[in-house]
Amino acid sequence: MTEATRQSSARAVVIGGSMAGMLAAAAVKDQVGSVEIIESHDLPEGPGPRVGVPQAVHIHLLQSAGVDGLEELLPGVTDQLAAAGAHRIPVTTNMVIYSPEGWYRRWQRATHRLMTASRDLTDHVVRERVLEEPHVSARTRAKVVGLLGDRRRVTGVRVHTSGRGETELRADLVIDASGRSSRLPRWLAELGVRGLAEDRVDSGLVYASRVYRAPVPTRGWPVVSVNADPRLPRPARAGGILPIEGDRWHVSLMGAPGGQPTRDADAFEPFARGLRHPVIADLLELAEPLTDVSITHTTANRRHYYERLRAWPEGLVALGDSVAAFNPMYGQGLSVIAQGALALRDLARGGLGPGLSRRAQRAIARPVDAAWALTVGQDIHFSTTTGRTPRLTDRLLQRYVSRLSLTATGSFRTATALTDVLTLQAPPASLVRPSVLLSALVGPLRPPLAGPQFTPAELGLLKGLREGS
Repeated sequence: MTEATRQSSARAVVIGGSMAGMLAAAAVKDQVGSVEIIESHDLPEGPGPRVGVPQAVHIHLLQSAGVDGLEELLPGVTDQLAAAGAHRIPVTTNMVIYSPEGWYRRWQRATHRLMTASRDLTDHVVRERVLEEPHVSARTRAKVVGLLGDRRRVTGVRVHTSGRGETELRADLVIDASGRSSRLPRWLAELGVRGLAEDRVDSGLVYASRVYRAPVPTRGWPVVSVNADPRLPRPARAGGILPIEGDRWHVSLMGAPGGQPTRDADAFEPFARGLRHPVIADLLELAEPLTDVSITHTTANRRHYYERLRAWPEGLVALGDSVAAFNPMYGQGLSVIAQGALALRDLARGGLGPGLSRRAQRAIARPVDAAWALTVGQDIHFSTTTGRTPRLTDRLLQRYVSRLSLTATGSFRTATALTDVLTLQAPPASLVRPSVLLSALVGPLRPPLAGPQFTPAELGLLKGLREGS
């Protein structure tokens, strides 16, 4: 949209310079005359760490729906990410995954795609694209301390800027993208908006991560993942290796209470060897650690049901982790943000008139619903989980999904249907289509794999490394 066709008098304010904040700005930049992002910390000039994003030290990926959403919002950005070193991963062609039901096959016909990179690189490329727009700016070392307006309409924010004190900033649209630490529930209560429902489901999972110099070229190297099995009597443990820029592997290990990883670097690889299969530990023996071990305890699923409130002010939208934050083990967070921002953009194209905020909040809730069903639907079956226990329907559903997963180890059609849902390109309800039900009844069409499926070329590289060590 050209400058002349924008609503040149309209102003949008985005709270938070996170990925959600940048994509929120991208969603509305063509509909307003100016967008100002309010960020409490400095923003790095390049692909460096951003203060206030502790989860950046752990593995991140964009699911297929997230890749599509990002490209829709910022055309050409996925090519920019790839040029900067991000990896395009065909699914399941370049994935070595050990599910609770067995090893998934690396089907040669790729049906989906992921993108993997360090969180710092992904943030940098997106931030650079968004802030290159002349009417989009970022105010750093500034903190939003409250909303202006009333329960019917939000008209701006109160901002405290370092060295300048508190000022009022008027806006036609305020987007809260301030993440898990969002103060929006309190601000709404101050405006007289009450009755907000919240869910919190916590498996107690702890993340430990470090970066390694990969012993092999990472371009074309597969993602490796050993998933947790909630049916086992011991505390849940899982791990994954993602290829990232600079011929590096980003490695994250996860454990529930009673089996949690620690910051001890000497214990990192032994912990990996204690997973359900030692493939990750076997690979790490050949790699060179480049960083210390970083730990994160904040992995609970938490959700605010803003879309259910009877009263919702005009001129206000919430997006990203301020709406819902997920257990990072399932890799849904960034993709849900991109889908939510895309929904906001599509609605904002019709103008910032009455009803936009409520419609946008309901649209943002749809991808949240799908990811919530997936993550919570898994986490409630771990014995350490608090906040919700599985009902009979949950147990029956788990048995069905487990049957689907088993079938997917030896059925391309079932693997595709399951991947559609896991990559957020289809709703969970699609798994009860007649064709999928029939495939689950028939079961896997091929015998189970005895171990991780590496290609002959990959096995040759690994053999050469072991013989040379």
